[in-house]
Amino acid sequence: MLFGRNQKNPIKIADKGVVDWKYTTCGYCSTGCSIEVGLDDKGNAVATRGVASADVNRGKLCLKGIFEHELFNIPGRGDKPLMRENYYDAFEQTNWDTALDKVADEIKRIQSEHGRDAFAIVSTGQIMTEEFYTLGKLARGVIGTNNYDGNTTLCMASAVSGYKRSFGSDGPPGCYDDFEHTECLLAFGSNLPEQHPIIYWRLKQALEKRKFPVIVVDPRVTMFAQMADIHLPITPGTDLALLNSLAYVILDEGLEDPEYIKAHTNGYDEFRETVQHYDPVSASKICGIDEDTIRLVARTYAKAGKAMSIWTMGINQSTHGSDGVCAINNLNLITGNIGKPGGTSLSITGQCNAMGTREWSSCSGLPGYRALEKEQDREDIAKFWGIDPEFFPKKRGLFQTDIFPAIETGQIKGLWIIATNPMTSMSNTPRIRKILEKLDFLVVQDAYQDCESNQYANVYFPAGVWAEKEGCFTNTERRVNLIRNVIKPYGDSKPDLWIFNQMAKRFEQGKKITFPETAEGVFDELRQLSKGRMLDYSGMSYEKLETQKGLQWPCTEGDETGSPRLYTDGKFQYPDGKAKLLALPFIDNNEVPDDEYPFWMNSGRVVEHFHTRTRTGKVGNINKFSPTPYMEMNPDSAKELGIVHGGYARLTSRRGDGVVMVQLTQRVPPNMVFIPFHFHECANRLSLGLLDPHSRQPAFKQCAVKIEAVIDQQAAAIRNKEARAY
Repeated sequence: MLFGRNQKNPIKIADKGVVDWKYTTCGYCSTGCSIEVGLDDKGNAVATRGVASADVNRGKLCLKGIFEHELFNIPGRGDKPLMRENYYDAFEQTNWDTALDKVADEIKRIQSEHGRDAFAIVSTGQIMTEEFYTLGKLARGVIGTNNYDGNTTLCMASAVSGYKRSFGSDGPPGCYDDFEHTECLLAFGSNLPEQHPIIYWRLKQALEKRKFPVIVVDPRVTMFAQMADIHLPITPGTDLALLNSLAYVILDEGLEDPEYIKAHTNGYDEFRETVQHYDPVSASKICGIDEDTIRLVARTYAKAGKAMSIWTMGINQSTHGSDGVCAINNLNLITGNIGKPGGTSLSITGQCNAMGTREWSSCSGLPGYRALEKEQDREDIAKFWGIDPEFFPKKRGLFQTDIFPAIETGQIKGLWIIATNPMTSMSNTPRIRKILEKLDFLVVQDAYQDCESNQYANVYFPAGVWAEKEGCFTNTERRVNLIRNVIKPYGDSKPDLWIFNQMAKRFEQGKKITFPETAEGVFDELRQLSKGRMLDYSGMSYEKLETQKGLQWPCTEGDETGSPRLYTDGKFQYPDGKAKLLALPFIDNNEVPDDEYPFWMNSGRVVEHFHTRTRTGKVGNINKFSPTPYMEMNPDSAKELGIVHGGYARLTSRRGDGVVMVQLTQRVPPNMVFIPFHFHECANRLSLGLLDPHSRQPAFKQCAVKIEAVIDQQAAAIRNKEARAY
């Protein structure tokens, strides 16, 4: 007789009829998983699987990756260029030459009437590195606008700013392998199990081999906080006060690494003076973490032989996100935890190629971590491209978050949006809607013509998605991964590289510059421009990238493996080779709850969805698990307001309102609610969006709201059903 497990039917994997597997890299988050897409005998993508020999994911995939092959044919794909005179008219199909000519003519008209910077470009973190580089060449070297940025300003700008301020350059110094060596992990505002499931799996693998303390700092009891040894439920927006206090304890108790500080840092005296104001008693009243816990965490981190810090949007998306990143770097510098196995300050990047745009798109300067402010950098790139260096501006223009207010005030008249969706991703979306209405001309370039921002476009360019193209992504640990073309672009959509090259041909300045037609040809330019620099690609090739399932930069000519870590020699990117310890006073400029708006609203990701749901909202096997806007609310607070589990409630901030389904849980404290940010119907209708002064990144994470039960529950249910159908 069979008992228990033996009685169950074995798992059966359906035969999808795969006749060929094509290698590529996942196009969702920044983990950089190597995958293979299975094609049937008709050339249709029918399955996805992880690549066992790839070091990043070792055969594993998360829910989104498992169903990624469905992206090629989900509803809403654009298959023809579209045009209309006004955003409220109906679109009409057209051909590529007509659409490209129209956009080029409008750019020229706007620039001739209002100046070069009156036309702006807002890009993404989700196209290929070769496409980013080509777009940068087009924006900086041909069109010549200085108002050009990427949507990574919304997620990674504070990490970039913090790395530059501390170390003299962008570039995460650590890698996933550091989990295998660390003796203490401190995570800030990071919910790895839902944000980056495969990185979390790598951590769990390391913990199975040997135990080390995991400390999670997060206002909410996330999945990550639940598995942590210590959870610090911090008051939203006060991470800097906590970090200064941890540094206070380390210095006060003599737990720092004085030899490393003396040999490799500047600014120690001013830094020490500032943190003296953040003793645990004083800091506890700001951050909500008791003084004994602050001391315990500081001692645990400093006494570990090798300690690492990680963070994601909980730090970055703050009014002082850049300072928070610098404070994390401070913590690692004073304990000597930079550049060694298990000792690092590692930002967990958001989008699949946010690193690629940071490295090569020229959004913040010029390609290869070069700066517009540096004359030699301008001359080097101008010579390489074959143009006059005087064509370049002497400093970077507006960040994305400043471009939209500049439209509002009439400084910018035209906008090109590429693979991003500000009608959902930007804070205070009612304001963004009015801003887009004000444009003289808007062109939207996206794989999906039904993205919300396309409601206001005059021209729509249908772009190929992910593995309909070829090129590279760079992941969180600086690993350059290859995306092979799996199938041809949908309908008459085109690769972004093709669109940029065709646009360049329509400008006189574009005829002075060579634009390689193939991604591999562009990659050869990257290799030349990177040689001898910090982000050296010169030792890479497409063949080596595919064979080794990615290579980490710097990878110098003749190098077969690349470099897992930066700053191993203790030399940083400042002229004197030393990092900076920065004095960072905490300034409380957050919007906080009051009598009228008594709840904190916090936002974040759920494992089923990616960003604005342009893709995952249409994949049935993903969307069915999280189909509708909802909020987590504490049962005690809900009872006081007459709100029930599974019912509907209205949230109102000083900027807008939204109706959501309620999930009662003790994961949030009584004075807080949590909302997934993916749904255009809610989160960013309410969010504050106050900008960090260094990075210009918005504070999505903290704002104040009031909550009330919806009287007409049936109407609310219908509204959410309609949103679910969308």
